[in-house]
Amino acid sequence: MDENVIRERASQIKLVAFDVDGVLTDGRLILGDQGEEFKSFYTQDGQGLVMLLNAGFELAIITGRQSQIVELRMRELGIKHVYQGCSDKLAVFEKILTDTGLSANQAAYMGDDLPDLPVIKRVGLGITVADAHPFIRQQADLCTQKRGGRGAVREICDLVMDAQGLLEGFQRQYLD
Repeated sequence: MDENVIRERASQIKLVAFDVDGVLTDGRLILGDQGEEFKSFYTQDGQGLVMLLNAGFELAIITGRQSQIVELRMRELGIKHVYQGCSDKLAVFEKILTDTGLSANQAAYMGDDLPDLPVIKRVGLGITVADAHPFIRQQADLCTQKRGGRGAVREICDLVMDAQGLLEGFQRQYLD
């Protein structure tokens, strides 16, 4: 999709929703001998999410897996809309729209594989990561330069904030 169209759509966004595995993480599932699960989150992605929250955006997590680690990390970041164990991500997304009073055109969604596709196709700006499945990269409006769990989320946070004239102000506050 043309860069000007992407920026125009990004300028309308009020809600950004994300998958977890392969988007907020690199997609690897590390399991310990006792069944414990480990995930690695990229701190720059977290900073981007906090910036969006501080700018007044609604943020949501819609993931197919259930993980205490995800619950802990999202609580730490201040994200209130956290939906885990979702087999029908589109139904959850529609519930979030109802709860927030926003339209699909005011939403962006970032996913990396087939379960994410219905939401990617429904939103105003459907996004995937550089290392997503090739079919998903073909279907999304935008594919990041960075990989999942390695700055792709921050790339989108910066894009949305920049398209709405907010990014420079957030960056400048750290110069003083």
